[in-house]
Amino acid sequence: MQNKKKSAIIKTMDKYNTKPPAGTRDFLARDVRFRKQIFNIIEKVFASFGFEPLETPAFERIETLMDKYGSEGEKLIFKILKRGEKAKSGEVDLALRYDLTVPMARVIAEYSNKLPKIYKRYQIQPVWRADRPGKSRYREFYQCDIDITGTNSLMADSEVILALIEVLEKLGINEFTVKLNSRKILTGLIEVLNIPKNLEDFVLVSLDKLDKIGIEGITKELQGKGIASEVVQSLLQQNRDSVKKILTTSTKGLEGLQEVQEIQDLIGDKRIIFDPFLARGLAYYTGSIFEIVSGKIKGSIAGGGRYDNLVGMFSKKNIPACGGSLGVERILLLAREPQGLFKNIEILATVWDKTFRKSSIALSNKLRDKGFIVETYLENDKFNKQLTYASKKEIPFVLICGPDEKAKNKITVKNMKTGKQITIYEKEVVNFFSFPALDTQPQPIL
Repeated sequence: MQNKKKSAIIKTMDKYNTKPPAGTRDFLARDVRFRKQIFNIIEKVFASFGFEPLETPAFERIETLMDKYGSEGEKLIFKILKRGEKAKSGEVDLALRYDLTVPMARVIAEYSNKLPKIYKRYQIQPVWRADRPGKSRYREFYQCDIDITGTNSLMADSEVILALIEVLEKLGINEFTVKLNSRKILTGLIEVLNIPKNLEDFVLVSLDKLDKIGIEGITKELQGKGIASEVVQSLLQQNRDSVKKILTTSTKGLEGLQEVQEIQDLIGDKRIIFDPFLARGLAYYTGSIFEIVSGKIKGSIAGGGRYDNLVGMFSKKNIPACGGSLGVERILLLAREPQGLFKNIEILATVWDKTFRKSSIALSNKLRDKGFIVETYLENDKFNKQLTYASKKEIPFVLICGPDEKAKNKITVKNMKTGKQITIYEKEVVNFFSFPALDTQPQPIL
């Protein structure tokens, strides 16, 4: 009877797919440490510019998110059915957040009396998109955002870009280009070329796919909407210089050109170039837009822009805003591994037998009190098994206290890298491992 039950349990377990859902990932210790190190550096840079932290719920009311991202974006919103008996109706009232910008706009409308006139915030949290999973394309991923609200000054746009540039440099990423444009320039182009106003959003979304589908693909999409082939050619054959000439009859376009020039002058970095075809597909952008790209990886590693009307959707008054977001998952592929912010386990305290468990715990605690990361072995395994455990976990030092050491109040320290070991008095163990900078691994002193 027992065997039948066991067999049934095994069959049930066979039905489970233990891989994470498509487009999501599990992070084991090494990855978690690395990601935390990167986030720590990002936070320090953002804070150095005067940005303050914000966190919002993982899900929002469905009406908060809808009509903010354009038709393409809205297709990717993870919607949540009503709970319990109401789930049968198929009605939706909540959704996982698509980005961090719209939730921030809601927060500003809700807490406007508690926030300063010019509000600078950073936010590092996961977002969810019902996208088709692919290489470097996930359904669950982290965004790192900075935003400034309450000012029309282009100094704000410039500071957002400067902060993102500094993050990249602090992470050892120096080979990149900042592509800069303005939605006003694109609106001006559409106006000058007599493209119907009701097709503006479609044209912008199409242009945003230039790197993915190329000129031929965009031509096909625009012609499919009834835009004449000569108009499409005129649009796509523009370059930086010709755009400036063609926009002389567009007030909106000229305003965008002036703003792009001012931001370039304020930042004064040769890596910032004007790109008249940069579109940024999200519908809420109103002014300057930018993307940061690296030749070492496909797609942008950061992006953002000005969105002066978004907060006004949640508030009775219009509040100007601009911001930027780091593509963390792509940046993690480029960043060098920082040292010393989050340490690995430094020392393993072995346990000779049951009678030594209490002394091993006490020794571990003594070293932890001094800032070391110490793991105590938890089972009554043979000594060689404990050494193998330390080796697999890449723990550099092992403490051994057997009957011989105990009788003399001593401890043996083994360096797992060199294989050498030394026996010292137990009272000297803290000094033995002490060194000037506790933010690095113990020195190979054996």
